[in-house]
Amino acid sequence: MKSIKIRYQQIKDARRFVEILRHPDFVDFPAKPESIEKEKQFLRQGLKLRKKGMEYGFSIIHKGQVIGAVGLKVDQHRKYIGEIGYFVDREYWGRGIASAAVGLVERFAFDRLHIRRTEIVTLKTNAASQRVAEKCGYHKEGIQKGKLRFDGKYLDACLFAKTLAQVPEKQAWPAP
Repeated sequence: MKSIKIRYQQIKDARRFVEILRHPDFVDFPAKPESIEKEKQFLRQGLKLRKKGMEYGFSIIHKGQVIGAVGLKVDQHRKYIGEIGYFVDREYWGRGIASAAVGLVERFAFDRLHIRRTEIVTLKTNAASQRVAEKCGYHKEGIQKGKLRFDGKYLDACLFAKTLAQVPEKQAWPAP
């Protein structure tokens, strides 16, 4: 699906994010906002981190509606590495939305931030997210034992990566 756009996250997106992430089908995603107010706090913190060049959160927009999010965390010890994360409303699963959103953030990372390597970390059990990574040209580098905390447990994760050298030249990043 090519008809998505991304824009910087806004505080007003909190209600929609809670709606999406608290759905019972979200079993392989390690984030469950406790409340709309907690999500607003998280988004305010995200704005501060963006101003510091540490994290960039985007809302995924389809036909004027927020249908998910995608973001980039810049490694603070190796600023040439960024980690991409994403989620999409279950009603839009399987339509290529996450893949398209990853592609947009990837271009932002490589073109605007001069990142040289992007990574995607998924729960070992999250086959759908792993398919997104592979579809986007990421290579599985291995399993990270106890990497992600989820429901009070430390679970194994898959690490996928792509370097700038693996990315074909594309048009410049469209500003969000």
